[in-house]
Amino acid sequence: DDDDDIPQLSSHTLAALHEFYLEQQQREGMKTSQGFNQYSVGSIEEDWQLSQFWYSDETASRLAKEAVLAAGRGGRIACVSAPSVYQKLKEQDGEDFTVCILEYDRRFSVYGEEFIFYDYNHPLDLPENLLPHSFDIVIADPPYLSEECLQKTAETIKYLTKGKILLCTGAVMEEQAGKHLGVKICKFIPKHSRNLANEFRCYTNYASGLD
Repeated sequence: DDDDDIPQLSSHTLAALHEFYLEQQQREGMKTSQGFNQYSVGSIEEDWQLSQFWYSDETASRLAKEAVLAAGRGGRIACVSAPSVYQKLKEQDGEDFTVCILEYDRRFSVYGEEFIFYDYNHPLDLPENLLPHSFDIVIADPPYLSEECLQKTAETIKYLTKGKILLCTGAVMEEQAGKHLGVKICKFIPKHSRNLANEFRCYTNYASGLD
């Protein structure tokens, strides 16, 4: 019988496969349902090849709250390579501030005009309408723990900010962060949804609520 040559999956494998497809359908169903929040942290999945690691919900909320307080009423906030904070800020409907996201990952272009393509290798290659010193606070999370990446991102930050800077990067970058941006380490310790091997910290150049 020719059917004997066709490989047969075990009942256990079939059940696992069925469960996988069911979960996939449910995920896609959530994304198309009215109840899906496109701004929730994790709505766009991490891409580790782009060195993406999303903050925990608690950390994203704390950093978003700090950014709003620092920006003040009617303030402008720029999120540079910090999409988790941008998403958490967008969940706060009715708050009196504006925000934009500068990000290399074009998946975030779903956020429309607030998305600005950004490559830290070209730190000042920015749209003409992004005027210098036009943001009350810039929150940035350089994708790589290298002085080159920090230095180039720092050029962008200093171009955008009126003064206030909130930097998130590894504890090993403390000296370079002070050198390039004049920021000091905060007591608050940010967490990620997946634990990172490197100790992570926040830095500011103003008296923040993160101490």
